[in-house]
Amino acid sequence: MKNQLKFTRNSINLLSGVIPGGISVQDFCEITKNSKNESQKILENFTKVGIGSKLEDKYYFESGDKLKTAIMFLENGLPLDEISIALDWRDFEGLTAEILAEKNFAIIKNLVLTKPRMEIDVIGIRLGVAMLIDCKHWKRYSNSSLSEAVKKQIKRTKHYISKTPGSMAVPVIVTLYHDKIDFIERVPIVPIFQFSSFVDEFYGNLNKMNTIETG
Repeated sequence: MKNQLKFTRNSINLLSGVIPGGISVQDFCEITKNSKNESQKILENFTKVGIGSKLEDKYYFESGDKLKTAIMFLENGLPLDEISIALDWRDFEGLTAEILAEKNFAIIKNLVLTKPRMEIDVIGIRLGVAMLIDCKHWKRYSNSSLSEAVKKQIKRTKHYISKTPGSMAVPVIVTLYHDKIDFIERVPIVPIFQFSSFVDEFYGNLNKMNTIETG
């Protein structure tokens, strides 16, 4: 991808054309303000790196593709502040769930628990362990804000466990941008661009995490 497209600040406009469902070259051209030839080239290059697919004369994107594109822009030095404006929480949750699904996790999105009411963004379940994820689409992070997010996610996880007899769960925070995987109260803080490798190593690292289960 790096060799096929030049990344500039104007590239961020391409995010507005990465819409779930089918889009024609002409529509992509009008939305992103590129020429038809340039739009065709961009869409072809997207499919080459696994962003979207082509069927007949249309290009089809899935819910996580917009964030995949944003991460590619981040990795190529485009400014986070401008990229994050073009994203919303649905894009973020969509990619998180898609990564888990690709790795054979059963997925539950936006689970609402009652008494007290709590919502869990994404749950991935595999091999008897549930990964309870809070997706933080923040531009800035402080230790205090992350610590507060961790405390709330631990509470949600304990609430989930209380409603799900015989279960084991791990609270996880996934962020839009963070330098590396950190731990607060043994809860992993995972940047989205490292989430895939985190999931690959998840079971081997369970002993390092705040694993919560029914007593």
